Amino acid sequence: MFERRTAGVLLHPTSLPCSEFYSFNSDKNFFGTLGRDAYKFVDFIAEAGFSIWQMLPTGPTQNDMSPYQSISAHAGNPDLISLDWLVEQGWITFSESVNRNQTITDLRHIAATSFYEKLAGEQGAQLKENFERFCEEQDYWLNDFALFSAIRASRPNVSWVDWPAELRTREITSLQTIREELKAEIDQVVFEQFAFFSQWHALKKYANDRGIFLFGDMPIFVGHDSADVWAQQHYFCVDTHGNPLTVAGVPPDYFSETGQHWGNPHYNWEAMTADGFLWWQARLKTQLQLFDLIRIDHFRGFEAFWEIPAGSKDARAGKWVKAPGAALLRACFEAFPQLPLVAENLGLITEEVEALRREFNLPGMLVLQFGFDGNSNNPHLPHNHSRDEVIYTGTHDNDTTLGWYENLAENSRQLIKKYFFNSTEPMPWLLIEAALSSVGNMAIMPMQDLLELDGGHRMNMPGTTDKNWVWTFSWDQLDPGLAGDIRQLLTIYHRLG
Repeated sequence: MFERRTAGVLLHPTSLPCSEFYSFNSDKNFFGTLGRDAYKFVDFIAEAGFSIWQMLPTGPTQNDMSPYQSISAHAGNPDLISLDWLVEQGWITFSESVNRNQTITDLRHIAATSFYEKLAGEQGAQLKENFERFCEEQDYWLNDFALFSAIRASRPNVSWVDWPAELRTREITSLQTIREELKAEIDQVVFEQFAFFSQWHALKKYANDRGIFLFGDMPIFVGHDSADVWAQQHYFCVDTHGNPLTVAGVPPDYFSETGQHWGNPHYNWEAMTADGFLWWQARLKTQLQLFDLIRIDHFRGFEAFWEIPAGSKDARAGKWVKAPGAALLRACFEAFPQLPLVAENLGLITEEVEALRREFNLPGMLVLQFGFDGNSNNPHLPHNHSRDEVIYTGTHDNDTTLGWYENLAENSRQLIKKYFFNSTEPMPWLLIEAALSSVGNMAIMPMQDLLELDGGHRMNMPGTTDKNWVWTFSWDQLDPGLAGDIRQLLTIYHRLG
C-alpha cells in the first residue's frame, strides 16, 4: 500500500447515515453502524476509485464519546452493532412487542437473550461453534474486559479506583464471586463483542473484495478508567490505589495556546521493557485483526512524552521525558515483520522523532491546511512533500477545508491563490487536487471536504468538549455525479484503486 499511489477517504463509522429500523429512537440522534449504510459507503468509494477507508479508533467510548478515551484497547464499540444485520443473519428474532421507542441498550439486551436461546437450540450448532472459537481466540483480553464492563455497569459513574478494595486490587476470590453474581451482565458484553467482531470481519471482507483497505487509528495512550489499566496496573504509572502518578498531554501548540491535558496515565516503560513489550504485541494483534493499515496517534510519544504531574490541571506544568521507542518498535516488528504502520508526526516534532520514524521506514503525515504560514520551507507545502508521506487536506482535528478557508484573513487567501498559479478552482477542490497531485504516495480526504461542507460540520475541536464526535452525513448530500468526478481526478493523478 505504501509503494504505489493511492487515495482514500477519512470517515468514522459513527458519521455514516443510519437508515436501520431498530436503530431509530425518538429521544436520541443515532449514529452510523456496521450495517447496510457501511456497505453502501464501501460501494460509493469503490465506484469513485478510492482504495482506502480511514477511520478513528473503534473502541467503546465513555460519556464524552471521544474515540481517543476508550475503556478498552481491544474491544469494539457496541454502538456500532447493526441489529438489522443480526436479524438478517438469523442470529436473533425480535418479537412483535419490540418497538421503535425502546432504547438501543434495551434492544441489545433483547437481542442477547434471543442469541443465547438460539445457541441452545439444535439449529444453533454452527453459530455456537463460531461463538466458542471467538471466545477462545480473544481470551487474552475478552474475559477481563467483560468483567470490567459488568462491574462498571453495576456501579454507574464510579471509576474503578473507587471500587471496593478487593475488586480494585483484583483479589482472586472476590473476582470469582462477582463473576458469578454478574454472569448475565458478562454474557451480555461477550455477546456484543462477538456481534461486533463478526460484523466487522464481514464488512472488512466486503471492502477488501472491492479493493478497499481499512485504515485504523491506534491512540498511543489508553484511558485511565479502562479495562486495560485495571487488569494490568503494573504496566502503568499509578499508585497503590490506582490513581495516576503522572498524566499525558501536550504543551501549547497549533490547536491550543495552553496545551492539552488528556489525563491518560503514562506507561511504566521499565515494566514493559522487562518482558519485551508483550502488552503492545497483544494490542497490535487485535488491531491487525481489524485493519489493513494502522496509524499510531501521537507517535512522538514513542520518542519522548509530555509528563504532567497528576495533581496539575495545567498542561504547561509538564516536561518532556524520554521513551524507549526504538526498543518497542523493534520488538513489534520482530513479532509482526510486515507491520503496516503510519506515524502521526504532527505538532512539536523534533529531529529525534523523525529519526525514529525513518529508522523503521514509517510513513509520516502532512496536512495542507498547515502549509500556508508564509514560510516556503514549511514541510506541509506541496513542493516540500516526499513519497513516504500521507497527504491530508485536513484531519479529524481540523476544521473542514471550506470552513478553514472561510476563516482565513484576506492576505492568507491571496497567498494561497498565488501559490496555486492564481487558480480559480474553488475550495475545497483546490486543496483536494493539491493533495491528489502531491508526490506523496497516499492522499486522504475527509468526507466533509468531498461534500463541500463548511465549518459547521467539523468532527472535533481539540481542547473543547462540546459538540464533538457527533457529525453525520446524509445520502442526499451526495451529488449523483460525485463518484464519477472523483474517479476522473484519481485517473489524472494516477491514484485509481
